[in-house]
Amino acid sequence: MSKILAIVAEYNPFHNGHLYHLQKSKKMLNPDYSICIMSGNFCERGDTSIIDKWSKTESALRCGFDLVIELPVFYSISSAENFAEGSLKILGAFDNVTLSFGTECGNLDILNNIANVLYDEPKEFSTILTHELSKGLSYPQARENALLLYLNDVRKYANVLSNPNNILGIEYLKAIKRLKSKVTPFTIKRIDSGYNSLKIKDRLASGTAIRNLIKNNEDVKKLMPTPSFNILSDNISHGKIVNDIYVFEKEIIYTLRKMTLQEISNLQDVTEGLENSIKQAANSCNNLEDLINSIKSKRYTRSRIQRILLYSILNITKKDIQDSYKLKPYIRILGVSKHGKSLLSQISNSKSKYTVVTSVKKFMDSNNNKILRNMMEKDILASNIYTLGYEYDSKSNLDYTKKLVIY
Repeated sequence: MSKILAIVAEYNPFHNGHLYHLQKSKKMLNPDYSICIMSGNFCERGDTSIIDKWSKTESALRCGFDLVIELPVFYSISSAENFAEGSLKILGAFDNVTLSFGTECGNLDILNNIANVLYDEPKEFSTILTHELSKGLSYPQARENALLLYLNDVRKYANVLSNPNNILGIEYLKAIKRLKSKVTPFTIKRIDSGYNSLKIKDRLASGTAIRNLIKNNEDVKKLMPTPSFNILSDNISHGKIVNDIYVFEKEIIYTLRKMTLQEISNLQDVTEGLENSIKQAANSCNNLEDLINSIKSKRYTRSRIQRILLYSILNITKKDIQDSYKLKPYIRILGVSKHGKSLLSQISNSKSKYTVVTSVKKFMDSNNNKILRNMMEKDILASNIYTLGYEYDSKSNLDYTKKLVIY
């Protein structure tokens, strides 16, 4: 049976740290195939991808992947928990998969110990968590405090939940338990543990740092593999980059002003009367920064607010997300290498009965599952909104017209 390496990523953009992760995973696991589950035009922290999903797909293939599958927007802009669950559901289409993820911790036992507590939710832990939430803390901060108190080993577990890649790794481990997945987890310690740090001398920088350099028209060539840099440069020269969510501030404010309180309350992640603060801010603010600052608080983080703003322009509701729990997502193939083509037949022959999508038109013409169709419609809408951020040549319906990327 073929061994498959899987990596879930945003590649925003694909940089040297990503190449290190892929190459080290291959060296340590010696897989027959490498597949990437990749977020599309919008990302998990409620932000945009700097280049479109087809450009990112080409980067991934040219840098060593055999297959790139899109993580539907339902999952890609969701919380870490839903992001991880969507990814693991897609990986259920394959056999003999090892999921490699980079973490600041680099210790699978420590991450598993935390994942077990969060998955099992012992009564004592739940009581401590409720007490911490009563202090008005955000859920992530309250959860971190509760875990440290419950595990009673500050030296061992301190700061584990303060780092974003550790958090996502823990969510992968929880999803494996929840779905009873046969996927084997594997973690690699990140060589750049500072999420926003910049180490020009080591040719290493985070995606956030690289995007900030690009905004300032600074050279990032040394920080990216050559194929990825060339693809990014081509997009820049053609006015086809979208720096961040602020590009869509007028669309977002317009949408929120048009929506009723009830419609806002139906959006995913809107709870506890938050719709009132959102509506009031939308009616009084003229730019996105003021809007976000008017809504965020100790309990509601900036990332959560930005995700809600994306939900608003994509009209992704609580019902949409609840419906997605009921089934396996489709397998939307964005690109494949010549070596990876045999993986397509493996999915098609899988007993798990996944819907494989290589043509959106054929899928929309033939698939009658309302939930899957709605999921695809949101992916199409996400692309149509994304291209509005281009300097020019902002075509819609690219999901219908873009061909499969083959390398």
